Formats: sequence, C-alpha cells, structure tokens
Amino acid sequence: MNNPQQAGKAQEKKVYVCLSGLPLSFHLEWPFRKSNSGADFYVLHADIALENSEGLHAPVSVNLSATVYEVMPSLEPKDIEAPVINALRKEVDRRLIEFLKSGKRVPVQFSSRYYDFKRSKWVFGKATDENVTLLVARKVYWQTKVAGGPVWIGDPTEALFLETSPANLLEVAQKLRDQELITLEGEWASANASLMAQAEKFEADMRASLAELEQKHAYERG
Repeated sequence: MNNPQQAGKAQEKKVYVCLSGLPLSFHLEWPFRKSNSGADFYVLHADIALENSEGLHAPVSVNLSATVYEVMPSLEPKDIEAPVINALRKEVDRRLIEFLKSGKRVPVQFSSRYYDFKRSKWVFGKATDENVTLLVARKVYWQTKVAGGPVWIGDPTEALFLETSPANLLEVAQKLRDQELITLEGEWASANASLMAQAEKFEADMRASLAELEQKHAYERG
C-alpha cells in the first residue's frame, strides 16, 4: 500500500511524456458541458503546458462525439480523464497541436478514432518494448526535474497510452533499477544521479521533437 507521503505526491503536478519526447502537463477544466452550438457533442476546455519551455502551451477545446459519449460509463474524471489525456498526447505526437506563448483555443475531436468498438476498449497504439522503456525513463527524469519525486510508475493512464499493463511498467522499472538508474519502492520510483546525468539526451530529444512540430505548423501557415 502507498504511504501517505507518496499518496500526497500523486496529487501534485503530473508530467506525462509523449512518445516523441515532449514533457507535458494538463489542466482540465471539469466538467464536460453540452455544446452551446446546438451540435450533438460535449465540450471540455483544457490547457496543455509544454514543460521545460518558456511558457509554451496549447489551449484546446476537447469535443466529445456522441458515439463515444454512448460508450462512457460517465463523464466524471474517474472514468474519462485517462483517455482524454492520452488522446491529447496522441494528437501532440501526430503534430496536430501547436504550442505558443499565447494562442486561440483549438478544437480537438475526441472521437471514435481512439476507441475500438469491437473490443470495447481505448486504443492509442501498441508501443514497442524499447519505446516503453524509453518513456518510463523519460517520465522519471521529467517528473523529477519539473515537480520532484517520487514518481508513480503504476499509473493506469500510462498503461492505457502504451497498450500495456501497470504490472509490465513495473517490470520495466525494475530493469532500470537493476541498471542503477532509479530507486524503486513498490510502485514509486526516484531518479538516481546516473539518470539525471542523462539530461542532455532527454532535453535534446525534446528540442528535436519541438523543432519538427514547429516546422510542420510553420509550413502549414505558409
């Protein structure tokens, strides 16, 4: 069982890393509300902050389609927060969201693109073992740098994003522990000096991914 100190840490800022290497945090303005436009969808305003940047962020409007609404147990955070975060992460990986110092709120379609009706489950793309290991290492690094530790490895939001299980994430973390990159206590990891010493690698990955994203949007603007 997690101790109270660790549980308290879980309530602070959480950093989620894209497969492309960008560290993000999410501010979700609950609850979902019925669209005022008369269209048959629900809306949640959110702001995605690009951590380790000079105030870059992306205000978005998450538009929940009627087809997805029908399969949701409820629109409460406990039921829908993880897929919302993961859908937004996936949109960033697909370079469909741009980060600016200020900007107009951008609509993001939270639709059946990420829901498999045949299997009744969310699907964000099966990650390779290599990508899972890299994401866990990046997560511990960025969470430690941005908000401190310990870092929750067994987060089901991460398992959903990678199409794996919390148990598998813990197995990956145990391998990082064996490499003396992290210290692991139950489901909680703390970065060792050897992991934090890889700062240039993680931050170079972030810079390269951001440059590609900015280049795409600059091209689209002409």
